[in-house]
Amino acid sequence: MAGLLTVTEPPAPAAATRSRMLFVDALRGVALILMVINHTSRWWMDVSMGWGRYYLVYGSVTLPAAIFLFLVGFCLPISFSHLTAAERSARWPVLRKYVGRGLVIVLNGLLLNLLVFPEDPLWSGGVLQTIGLSIIVLAPALWLDRSPAARYGLLVTAALFYLSFVWTYADLSAWLTHHPLVAQIWFLDFAPWPWISMALIGLVAGWRWLEARARGEQDERRYFLIIGLVGLACVVTYFAYDWWLQTSPRVSFKRDFLLNRHWIPRGATNLWVLGMLGGLLAATYWLMEVKKRRLAWLVVLGQTALMLYFVHQLIVLTLMNQYLGLRFNHWGLYWLANAVLMVALVYLGQAWLEVKRVARRLRR
Repeated sequence: MAGLLTVTEPPAPAAATRSRMLFVDALRGVALILMVINHTSRWWMDVSMGWGRYYLVYGSVTLPAAIFLFLVGFCLPISFSHLTAAERSARWPVLRKYVGRGLVIVLNGLLLNLLVFPEDPLWSGGVLQTIGLSIIVLAPALWLDRSPAARYGLLVTAALFYLSFVWTYADLSAWLTHHPLVAQIWFLDFAPWPWISMALIGLVAGWRWLEARARGEQDERRYFLIIGLVGLACVVTYFAYDWWLQTSPRVSFKRDFLLNRHWIPRGATNLWVLGMLGGLLAATYWLMEVKKRRLAWLVVLGQTALMLYFVHQLIVLTLMNQYLGLRFNHWGLYWLANAVLMVALVYLGQAWLEVKRVARRLRR
């Protein structure tokens, strides 16, 4: 692990980082697919589908938001590395840019509430609000994150931020029952406390990757190999722990935190989340950067994830569930419907990218 965190003199990020890193888009696409499956498993099937539905809902909720928030932190150093030295020294204009970007995503979250969840208060919290807030909170750390000491400090901060939630969980749960407005805004779906911790981890990982990339392809590959092996070790440890202790309940929501009726990982589940995240990050890098697999459809999903985040919920919940009242209480039909939906989302994403390209040409 020390190899991931220490470096003598941080080199300047490689010029290649100015091009879009498609493996990052692919990982974001994986997160979108998992989120779609989570939503369809809840909104397209009834509880009559039994434990299969239960485990599909649980399994698909553990990774998507964690990946999205990790990538928030992971991608911030990429955009920061594109700035000139003069731009970095003028901190306030750069901070205003990141704050503006974060606020736009928060506003998108409120718009989603208006369009998809009109029965809920407009100000309800959600994953988009947490993503936007993470950008705002993490932006100042971009000037602190180049030294090993600062890097360790950020990881310790991430751990303490999560642990402070663990230590106060019981009292916080009781307090929120008497403060419904605070619960609705700040502690609903993937609440900032403790989920910003995941973005902090991503920030450290992103800087460390850029430094490995600047030193050359061999160091970059070694970095992702370590990430993948650590991820594999975490997943193996998670299952070994479960097998050895025969924990009860086994794999279920009851073994994790449920705050304000929303899931937060607890204990060994963090090994699963971090391990799978590291494994997927290393796998997408290896497939796309080393083996040169294009995975264009996955990249499209990742590059248009924000738009598709809106559209898929309008399709899955508003149209199919609420308006048409459709249910797919047969596993074959359910997976066929998901496949059709995913193909449609890929084509919608491709069309959206084309619209954006045309719009850019017209502005010139």
